[in-house]
Amino acid sequence: MGTIICTGLGPGDPDLISVRSDRLIRAARHVAYFRKAGRPGQARSIVEGMLATDVTEHAMEYPVTTELPFGSAEYKRLLASFYDDWAMRLATLAATTDVVVLCEGDPLFYGSFMHLQSRLHGRADVEIVPGINGMTGCWNAIGIPITWGDDVLSVLMGTLPEDDLLRHMQSADALVVMKTGRNLPKVRRALERAGRLSDAWLVERGTMPDQRVVRLAETEIAECPYFATVLVHGRGRRPETGE
Repeated sequence: MGTIICTGLGPGDPDLISVRSDRLIRAARHVAYFRKAGRPGQARSIVEGMLATDVTEHAMEYPVTTELPFGSAEYKRLLASFYDDWAMRLATLAATTDVVVLCEGDPLFYGSFMHLQSRLHGRADVEIVPGINGMTGCWNAIGIPITWGDDVLSVLMGTLPEDDLLRHMQSADALVVMKTGRNLPKVRRALERAGRLSDAWLVERGTMPDQRVVRLAETEIAECPYFATVLVHGRGRRPETGE
């Protein structure tokens, strides 16, 4: 019996991969990773130069990404079938050998692997190696603490309806908005309605060579990479200022 080992890759900089994940990736004989059809895949790009020369790669290509409305019946059907198929393939492979699955950030923090994990329960041994999540890399790229004192951090998805974004933005102390991409104009409008646009930052490709950090109010772009992150820092108690 083998094991399916999902290794968290961290926010993007290969130097931020954990020692344990690095060791497992370099020793792997079977490596699987998610990607969009026709693309190398972010996870695969992060480990470029780390894989053994005789490794067998298994590219798990999404059948759909942004071509259909998020949450539509057909979108859900296609994704469910995709995860069912790959859970079966990985379980079959793991019957005789270990398989390393690559996952950006931390596998259990909005990672695609969790959809496989739920399907693999009782069918294969699964091990998770934690990773630094992407938003951590982003707020460190800005260099300002994301939370202070008793601040409450809220993590939102840019795919939420605008009014839902607004409601959360009005009640939270510190904010992280993930999955922005073409949702950026909606996120920007919600922040402006909540009176928080002036405090918002946009981080694209955090920790990577082409990282970009800008004040959201100072950019007029209508779209950004899907995994770009919007952040608003908290303003909680700060003992050094007597607050």
